[in-house]
Amino acid sequence: MKKENPSLQMQQLDTLYSDIRQIIESSRNNAVRSVDFCRVQMYWHLGQRIFEEEQQGKERADYGAYLIKTLANRLEPEFGSGFGVRQLERARQFYRIYPIATTLRSQLNWSQYRMLIQIPDPDKREYYELESVNNAWTARETERQINSMLYERLLMSNDKESVLAVARKERIPESPAEIIKDPMVLEFLGLHRESCYYEKDLESTIITHLTEFLLEMGKGFSFVARQKRILIEDDEFFADLVFFNRLLRCHVVIEIKAGKLTHQDLGQLQMYVNYYDRNVKLPDENRTIGILLCTEKNDTVVQMTLPEDSQNILASEYKLYLPSSEQLIEEINEVKKMAQKITK
Repeated sequence: MKKENPSLQMQQLDTLYSDIRQIIESSRNNAVRSVDFCRVQMYWHLGQRIFEEEQQGKERADYGAYLIKTLANRLEPEFGSGFGVRQLERARQFYRIYPIATTLRSQLNWSQYRMLIQIPDPDKREYYELESVNNAWTARETERQINSMLYERLLMSNDKESVLAVARKERIPESPAEIIKDPMVLEFLGLHRESCYYEKDLESTIITHLTEFLLEMGKGFSFVARQKRILIEDDEFFADLVFFNRLLRCHVVIEIKAGKLTHQDLGQLQMYVNYYDRNVKLPDENRTIGILLCTEKNDTVVQMTLPEDSQNILASEYKLYLPSSEQLIEEINEVKKMAQKITK
């Protein structure tokens, strides 16, 4: 009788274990998603029923408030805080914004819909709804992108129609400005804005939080290298971070500056981009993009340093904290004023 190889038998058991584990994890995840969507449907039906009842008593101006308060007083003691006045009001608002049940997306949970219905602008709401689905964002990631005003930051260098068209998958981004944001918000690094940091400290922290950094960078980025060695004859240089973007089909070289941008920084980044274009880029790939991340930039210096037709070198400010809506709106207005001056 032939004796089985113990090593082969162990490999087979490992494969079986891996397959079984994957089945269990997949089933658990599907069950969670199913429960989450059932909750979404429940609040939709609650909102529908409340709205319909409210319309029957519309001759009374305060009937809706009375109805919800009365229901909450009876439901909350029996079913918990998920059925208080505030949640029932949200359910009614949810139904009014999404009156067709078949338009509800099973990939989104109630926490995400609860954030979406608080956005009054329908285009902005549609953008976050679509991107949450397209990128499989968790509720926390959706909240973070809304709070960091991702939509508004993209509108700083793009028109609304093109931003929505990309979210609707009606077109693929064609230029760096459609993907790369200015400013970039890096509050997830956990660094204090009062402190001073060296570039290597920022770089190391970004690598530690690479998943969050890729989320902030945007669509299609994959990590390639850190401190990429570039040898030009006898001189040695190191590019801070290198990524590849599959939508733009090009390498992206990032230089980090813990201070104000200078023309020397732009010149160095231009050299790295030229090196990649001439020595690394494949024939079917597009030109390399260079991004200079800095704490402060002077747009006039950028324009004067780079050629007029340059579209592949970008300067983007980074923030180590989540700015307020007022601060970001102020920056957006400043960018618009600068763009108007340039076009005159």
